[in-house]
Amino acid sequence: MRRFKDHLFLVYLVASTIFVVLPLFHILFCVFANGLPVLMKGGMNFLTGVLPAPGDGLGGIGPAIVGTLVLTVLATLMGLPIAVLTGIFSAEYPNSLIGRATRTLLLIMMEFPTILVGLFVMNILVIPLGSYSALAGALALAIVMMPYVAVYTEQALKDVPSRYREGAFALGLRRRTVVKILMSMARKGVVTGILIGIAKVAGETAPLLFTAGGSYTVYFQGINRPIGAVPLLIYQLVQQPYQNYHEIAWGASLVLMLIFLAIFLPIRLSLKEVKL
Repeated sequence: MRRFKDHLFLVYLVASTIFVVLPLFHILFCVFANGLPVLMKGGMNFLTGVLPAPGDGLGGIGPAIVGTLVLTVLATLMGLPIAVLTGIFSAEYPNSLIGRATRTLLLIMMEFPTILVGLFVMNILVIPLGSYSALAGALALAIVMMPYVAVYTEQALKDVPSRYREGAFALGLRRRTVVKILMSMARKGVVTGILIGIAKVAGETAPLLFTAGGSYTVYFQGINRPIGAVPLLIYQLVQQPYQNYHEIAWGASLVLMLIFLAIFLPIRLSLKEVKL
């Protein structure tokens, strides 16, 4: 009976794993099956051209690709330093009033509807300036990114055994030096949080509805001008009744997935775990 229960539990674990992984593989299969023919049909022009008129062939998504990269880079430059410093503060002062309040606020922000972030940025930036802009879109994405990076940074520092911290302080090292040492030991978790934050904002659509504006017939013209993005383009195209727009949406979905995999996988696999 004991052996039977053991085998039954093993079957349950395998089945649960399959049920968890199966939707991911289904998404990958659908995107590749529908998007790859579009990329092969459009060729390089699909990656460099501009959005065509309804029913007028494939055209391209070049401005959307450039827009996604610009928005992601700007959002990372805005949000990453603040997020990492916030995570360090929460880990170093976990029992302080500000530390506890910061941790609670970060957890709330992780679950906060991102469309409300877009509305917030629209009210403080888009309406006063009188125009959609890359700056507004990047600010909204930076707000979305920060809690993920901060929480992962905090958790990565907490996972470092306390004996290393205590030993460093016993040697008379400054807190700033100790933090540098701990950050090097926790770099795998920190970088993972950064990559998750970047992947999160690279695929966001809701905040951009009220901030970026969308621009798919011209390339990036400045941070004070409307800008396109691949997720926003997909959202707008799937609502259109035109066959060529639906094909472009599938091709753009595959491009977005390839961008994410190209950023995430090489860096994540190249990181060496620090043995503690």
